[in-house]
Amino acid sequence: MPEIRPVSDLRNNFTDISKIVHERSEPIFLTKNGHGDMVVMSIETYEEMCQYETRTLTK
Repeated sequence: MPEIRPVSDLRNNFTDISKIVHERSEPIFLTKNGHGDMVVMSIETYEEMCQYETRTLTK
């Protein structure tokens, strides 16, 4: 189940957000005024996503 939090959590709980994205290797979806606004993920997760996309596109 994806983790969804208000964007204010990024400011108020940055350390917790960072810990979650690194431990779970999954992104956190942030909302602003009840609507999706951005996604936060670890650099490792981002790099894996880019590598997967590159492998998929080069087949």
